[in-house]
Amino acid sequence: MANEAPSSSSSVPIAEVEEDLLLCGSESGWVAARTHCDHLDSLSSDLTHIPTPDTPCNRCHHPDENWLCLGCKDVLCSRFVNKHMLEHHLERNHFLALSYSDLSVWCFSCEAYLDAQVILPLRPVYEIAYILKFGEAPPHRTVEYLRQGGNQAESSAQGK
Repeated sequence: MANEAPSSSSSVPIAEVEEDLLLCGSESGWVAARTHCDHLDSLSSDLTHIPTPDTPCNRCHHPDENWLCLGCKDVLCSRFVNKHMLEHHLERNHFLALSYSDLSVWCFSCEAYLDAQVILPLRPVYEIAYILKFGEAPPHRTVEYLRQGGNQAESSAQGK
C-alpha cells in the first residue's frame, strides 16, 4: 500500500507513475525549446552590439550565471544568484533574456526556453554571443537534425 497513490479514485501504483514519467523524460532535465514566441516584438532593435559573456551583473557585480536582457541589453544575474534578471523582467516588463552560461534564451511571459537557432530574429544574437564566448562561429544544426525534432521545428526553420 505504501507505493500506491493516495487518491481513492486511482489505483495506479506510484512506482508505475514514476516509471512513466521517467520514460517521458521528466527526470532527465531535458526540455524542448519552443520554436515560436509571441514576445519577439520586444527585442532590442540592435542586438548586433552586445556586452561580452564575462560582463558581471549590473546590480550586484556577481561574475557568474548572468543573463542578457534582449529588450535593453542589461546584464543581470539569474534567479540562482540574486534574481536581478527576474526583478528586471517584473519592473520593466522585458520578456526575453539570453543566458551567458549556456546561451539559452528564456521568455519570462511564456515561461519557456526558445530555440534561438530556429527562431530567425534570435539567431543573430545567439551567434554573436557564441562567437564572443567561444571565439568561433557556432555549429549549425543540419536539416536532418531539425527533421528529427518534428514538423514544427522544420517549418519554423524554413521561415514559416
